[in-house]
Amino acid sequence: MKLPNGNPTPPPSGEQTRLPASGAARDPQLPASTAVSARQQLDQLQLANREVALARVAEVLNRQQGAAQQLMLDVRGRSLTVQAAIGDTTLETGDWVKVMRAGNELQLMGKLAQTQEAGIARALAQRLPWQQSIEGGLARMLSALAQGTRQEPAGTTLPSAQTPQPLSPSVRQAIEQLVNRLPGTTSLATSGSATEAGLQVRQWIAESGLFAEARLAQSREPTLPDLKLALGRIITALLSQQGSGPEQFNRLTPLATPELVQAPLQFPNILTPPAPQSSAEPPTVGQMLRLLAGMLNRITVNQLHSQVLSTRTTADTPAPVSTLLLELPWVTPQNEPRIAQLRIEHENPEGDPAGKKRAAGIAEWRLSLAMDLDDAGPVHFDVALRQEQVSARVWAEKQSTLRQVQQELPTLRQSLSELGLEVTDLDCRRGSPQGSTTRLEHRLVDTKA
Repeated sequence: MKLPNGNPTPPPSGEQTRLPASGAARDPQLPASTAVSARQQLDQLQLANREVALARVAEVLNRQQGAAQQLMLDVRGRSLTVQAAIGDTTLETGDWVKVMRAGNELQLMGKLAQTQEAGIARALAQRLPWQQSIEGGLARMLSALAQGTRQEPAGTTLPSAQTPQPLSPSVRQAIEQLVNRLPGTTSLATSGSATEAGLQVRQWIAESGLFAEARLAQSREPTLPDLKLALGRIITALLSQQGSGPEQFNRLTPLATPELVQAPLQFPNILTPPAPQSSAEPPTVGQMLRLLAGMLNRITVNQLHSQVLSTRTTADTPAPVSTLLLELPWVTPQNEPRIAQLRIEHENPEGDPAGKKRAAGIAEWRLSLAMDLDDAGPVHFDVALRQEQVSARVWAEKQSTLRQVQQELPTLRQSLSELGLEVTDLDCRRGSPQGSTTRLEHRLVDTKA
């Protein structure tokens, strides 16, 4: 990759491919008027002669068949825009390549094979703009269950002039099966013994949709209770009602929740509860399908995001931290859907070869639970467990809720002690904790907890 102005150098024969540049490559971090020589740019990368480094194709700026391509490469945190003749080598955004400095040029040594992590990150980035809130989507489905759906408007017909049509028996059955599996506020509050409550929570987590594919591989039951699979059964019934197939569904643009577009990877991310749907206009079948597509994307984003976080390592966390991100729906006595957002982290010391984070043999579990309750308002629980030591912090935005939590802290401390746990810290605060900061850069996902 010849960086200074001059005539392009033809690619040499052999496995190594030289990437000549027609014109000086410019570092976007420098002013456009600043002429930086090839040697200066390579020196800024702290790349010695004959030294090999990894570079990422940040963006394909200009692609011409049979001609040089204009690429933006990320090399050691700096960007280089180059005009590259790469021969038969095909490069796409996100590809990783091995480059070597040869004098004042960069020489392409080879293209790295696609990694599983990069594939997961790309699939995640593709779905981020199209997430529909599970809570809002369920509210619209319950509305359709009561009001039916409208026909697609034709010509100048106003939507309000159309009479809603009841759902077909197969669609109604599929929605009712989903709703009947959702726990209610009463059942969650009166679960009986601690063992019964634990079993109910375990079932709630298992059917959240996060483990849909794994559960389906273990059981071929056609009506396996699972949120993601249940949404798929509703989609199949709606398509059958329209005489359509999966190819029509794949061409639909999913409906997205604006708050999830603005902060697609913030988790927990307490959203505004949906408005009552009694006065809302019944949806069309097409709108229902787009809504369901957005809900499927939301569950898939949580699945992929969990995998990204579980394999990510940084200087502060040299060993991956197993992470699960779940959204658990339930219904209020008024038959209004709500969700609890649950983040579970397990830090295993055996995965940290340097032993910087934990003493040998001691693992730590961390749990974050966020929900917006009708009377109490938004509340957030942070719990950490390390062997028999437990610490907890409760956040509440309402002052009245904060006072109530403070009054219950002694009871909570006693209950934890009766379980054989040593309570090291127990606190409650006004407001909400600072959430994770997520950054998308060059179509790759970079998350910071």
